[in-house]
Amino acid sequence: MVIIFLLPIVLFCIFMSIRTLFIPNTIKGKLVSVDNFFYLCTVYTTVIIGFGLIYLILQFMGISVLAEAHQENQYNIFETSFYFSAMMLFSVGNGDVIPHGIGRFIAVTEALIGYTLPAAFVAKVMYQREK
Repeated sequence: MVIIFLLPIVLFCIFMSIRTLFIPNTIKGKLVSVDNFFYLCTVYTTVIIGFGLIYLILQFMGISVLAEAHQENQYNIFETSFYFSAMMLFSVGNGDVIPHGIGRFIAVTEALIGYTLPAAFVAKVMYQREK
């Protein structure tokens, strides 16, 4: 039952992490800097962990959202959830883990975020530089 309460907390953390891209003065006008790199890495890490936790929580609730294409290996739900999250954020996946049911909608949402994060980050840096 506690797992149900974790889902809104995870969604809130993902939203707040992505929201930082739209808050003024979080990146000081440099185009390339260590601060900007760590900022972007933090946002990506938060989104990967957040969506990985969403897949994991749904699996623990009994809602199957991911299936491995090849069942030869032992199915590790922790590893699979975070691996699939990273694959969906950085690309469209390898096809070795397949979403189904509501997992498809979650995967599409994560892929959309993965495609828009770099553009939003570059736009933010350029906007801050012009100021």
